[in-house]
Amino acid sequence: MSVIAIPEARRSASVALGACLFSFAAFWVAQRAADVSMIDLMVYRAEGATVRAGGDLYALRATPEHLPTTYPPFAALLFTPLTLLDVPLLRATATAANLALLVGFVRLSLKLVGHARVESVWWVAAAAVWCEPVWTTLRYGQVNLLLAVLVLWDLSRRPGDGPARWAGAGLGLAAAVKLTPALFAVFLLVTGCVARLRGGDGRPWLRHARGAAAAFAGATLLAAAVLPYDSWRFWTRMVFRMNRVGHAEETANQALRGVLARLLHTPVPGALWAALAALVAVTGLSVAVLAELRDRRAWAVAACAVTALLISPVSWSHHWVWCVPLVLLLWTRGHRAAALGTVLVFCSYALWWVPHGPARPELHQGGVALALSGLYAGAGLVFLTLAGHRCRGPAGVRP
Repeated sequence: MSVIAIPEARRSASVALGACLFSFAAFWVAQRAADVSMIDLMVYRAEGATVRAGGDLYALRATPEHLPTTYPPFAALLFTPLTLLDVPLLRATATAANLALLVGFVRLSLKLVGHARVESVWWVAAAAVWCEPVWTTLRYGQVNLLLAVLVLWDLSRRPGDGPARWAGAGLGLAAAVKLTPALFAVFLLVTGCVARLRGGDGRPWLRHARGAAAAFAGATLLAAAVLPYDSWRFWTRMVFRMNRVGHAEETANQALRGVLARLLHTPVPGALWAALAALVAVTGLSVAVLAELRDRRAWAVAACAVTALLISPVSWSHHWVWCVPLVLLLWTRGHRAAALGTVLVFCSYALWWVPHGPARPELHQGGVALALSGLYAGAGLVFLTLAGHRCRGPAGVRP
């Protein structure tokens, strides 16, 4: 029986791998046919060139669209090797790397939900490449998948999966490249503190949070040593300038701030957004901590990711690559209707159906357009509600 099962398993994995490679090839052809510029990748390359030339990183305006540098200086250090490749080769390399990262992201997502069969990885990756956040990530040459892999590599591991000294390294490095993942370290810190207050052992979470803080500090100090002026400028001035990232009301902004800006027809939602973001932050972190203390790591990680996306001043549509583990979690936990609804939201490209562009028609949306341009944030809020309901149950603290 086992002799028969092994060849069948191999055939199943081979078919799945073939389907994935076919899907990726079709995707590659579609991207080339669309003549994508990979504009964010070009900004990264310009940042790396500026570092090598000793220029002013935060005075940089790259590409014909004059896009500024928005990431911390450590990211620019990582981008310096991009200058060693010519543009066509760089685009091809970045696309291939992102496709490989997608496979890794899917594998880690399946591991997180306890369903890491080889053929499942290939089938899910074959489908996931066509959802809007992933498509747009590859179209722009973004780093979203790299950061998500770092976070999931860190949080999908259990004691015994590797040296404890590496706990937090992925989170810290991801936060040093882009600040949003820092919320995962806050989640670990709060979980450890709550566990202690309940009389449990909060040391594993606190140790994990310390590891993330150490990795973040190490990367940031390295950048400060190499780029002292840029580091000082970023951490004292640029980090507070939310409008450098883009217009809040843009359709692509699927954070709460973007939804409110469009709903209120103003580019500055102000105090109302701050209050709503604070409420969602507390609620989302509470759900994540509750799930973690009930040994439901997948729900905790997903809730924390959604919370970070919602409360960030700007969460472009391609930042929502976290829809992949969301769908897998909902499906494997029996919430099939919610999973299919989430697939529909993120594969419909509906937010691009509404008027958008430099003239800022988003400030004049109403009715259906407002609903379509807020689908991702709406899906995130629904998920947090479902997660909060699902994670209620007998109280308990695990180490």
